[in-house]
Amino acid sequence: MNLILLGAPGAGKGTQAEVISSTLNIPQISTGNILRAAVKNGTECGLKAKSFMDAGALVPDEVVIGILKDRIAEDDCKNGFILDGFPRTVPQAEALEAMGVQIDKVIEISVPDEDIKARLGGRRVCESCGATYHIEFNPPKVEGKCDKCGGNAVQRKDDAPETVIDRLKTYHEATAPLVDFYKGKGKLSTVYGQSQVSETSKLVLEAVNA
Repeated sequence: MNLILLGAPGAGKGTQAEVISSTLNIPQISTGNILRAAVKNGTECGLKAKSFMDAGALVPDEVVIGILKDRIAEDDCKNGFILDGFPRTVPQAEALEAMGVQIDKVIEISVPDEDIKARLGGRRVCESCGATYHIEFNPPKVEGKCDKCGGNAVQRKDDAPETVIDRLKTYHEATAPLVDFYKGKGKLSTVYGQSQVSETSKLVLEAVNA
């Protein structure tokens, strides 16, 4: 099954993608993680992406799609995948279709902006493997250290309060129109984010299996 997760930054897409991934045994493809991997590995697309990321700008569609194309061609995507953080715009969704990528379902995780601001302020991300934590809701076992690989779990620059406000504005302007785009194709299910992560997971899995 090929899935897309939609939702504002901090809505919990990454966490829910991990739940779906382990349940369906298909890989979670976070554009953030594959972009960082491409930058770290110094690929042609990665170096292009880095210049935009360093400036705090969105990476252009053609660069992201180049990196994504390489990733979904790998063997572990044969039985499906979960896209987390892509597409971000309707043109990207159209480009995905033009690539011949069949999407079976789109799950939107809906969370109010005020809750997002509180969530992102406490988010920590592993510098090495990209695993995400929250100092209140999902803290690492050792403060500042990743449970999975022992790397440093830090606050990313884009989770700082002033950046979060800008990211939410960008989301509502550029990404929220995807809700109507996929609703029009009969592929969208909306799940309302709950205070307990496990409750949200239950609703997400019900939507996937519906």
